[in-house]
Amino acid sequence: MGLKDRIDNGSAATTNDDSFGVAHWRERLLDEIDFAELAGLDMPQRRARLERVTGHIVSREGPILSNRERAALIRRIVDEALGLGVLEPLLADETITEIMVNGRRDIYIERSGLIQRIDTEFASDEQLYQTIDRIVSQVNRRVDESSPMVDARLPTGERVNVIIPPLALSGPTVTIRRFPQPYRMDELVDMGTIDESTAYLLAAMVRARFNIIISGGTGTGKTTFLNALSGFLPEQERIVTIEDAAELQLQQEHVVRLESRPPNIEGRGEIPIRELVRNSLRMRPDRIIVGEVRGSETLDMLQAMNTGHDGSLVTVHANSPDDAIYRLETLASMSEVNIPYDAVRDQINSAVHVIVHLDRGVDGSRRIVEVAGVASRRRERFQLQTLVEFEPEPLGPERDVRGRFKHLPLSPLMARRLAFAGEAVPASFGVLSEPEAAQTREAM
Repeated sequence: MGLKDRIDNGSAATTNDDSFGVAHWRERLLDEIDFAELAGLDMPQRRARLERVTGHIVSREGPILSNRERAALIRRIVDEALGLGVLEPLLADETITEIMVNGRRDIYIERSGLIQRIDTEFASDEQLYQTIDRIVSQVNRRVDESSPMVDARLPTGERVNVIIPPLALSGPTVTIRRFPQPYRMDELVDMGTIDESTAYLLAAMVRARFNIIISGGTGTGKTTFLNALSGFLPEQERIVTIEDAAELQLQQEHVVRLESRPPNIEGRGEIPIRELVRNSLRMRPDRIIVGEVRGSETLDMLQAMNTGHDGSLVTVHANSPDDAIYRLETLASMSEVNIPYDAVRDQINSAVHVIVHLDRGVDGSRRIVEVAGVASRRRERFQLQTLVEFEPEPLGPERDVRGRFKHLPLSPLMARRLAFAGEAVPASFGVLSEPEAAQTREAM
């Protein structure tokens, strides 16, 4: 599809409020612009050029408007002609972390962890479908009845999921997730996501090459926390990151970033996470970071952790540390390799050292609610030892989540591993004695 066709395809789309005749001015814009000149410009230059031309047309032929009305009209015309229509102002708002379109009339956003409906809508299903087509065509994909679901990524990096009727009964549904803003660990401490002592302990564990699983539900901040935790990785190590959509923004110099590839329009060419995990083992990594395990690649990741790649960081969807460890078992068993559950359990007991679980409160705040060490060994059922637990206070009238982080002693095995790496246990935690550790294990 050529540039003129892509712009012209939006000509039938009008916003819900067309009091200034946006469709008319878009047609005038199409008459005046030089498409050959426009095709040679990048997107920012193209938008600037269209805004200048539109401004001249409106000034010459348009009604008398205030500066604010005139700027809004020009922006709407260019958004409809070149961008994503009513979604453009939402994408320009950096405080919005998620945009959810449930059919043409229902548009929701997430801001500060809370979902709210906004007072805007698409003029018609046709306009919404045109917006969807512009999104997916940028990555050479299509959406139609034969292929009613698609994952894509905008040039600016946002992840997009589209599902249309007949699978989506409420109409075309679009979910746009922004890449999380990178935070340092000290910033997360200031925000209340984690306390200073727990941050110190996890930093020591990263440097001591503990294998750490970060668990939580959708939108709880797993990737944001993983990015902050990766800041403690030594500069001199070779780090390989593997993601479905490259979101991590590591600050180290020696980082190799790998991203999976979905199938093309013909259903071919897919490169799943599992293939990237396998390939990463041939790349001489000191650390492997997997944005999320969700299938058979879990077994390959566990085997990597058990074969000299200690210090790996992984995220997984789960409702608690206990759920996380059993979910790892289930995911690992999805491999085509016919491996008994007992063998998978042994792999997990040997590979995973710590699980950090995050949750989102009713006020939208995201924080660590539990840190648990894997206390079980080979041939034993899973046993987790809680090291940190967030104890919330009763909700007040403002429904702000407040509380304190409770610290519990580490096992002698963990303390020895930290000491061997030259790391100290924070004083607020302490270490269990051997008899206390044995008694604790028996009580699990």
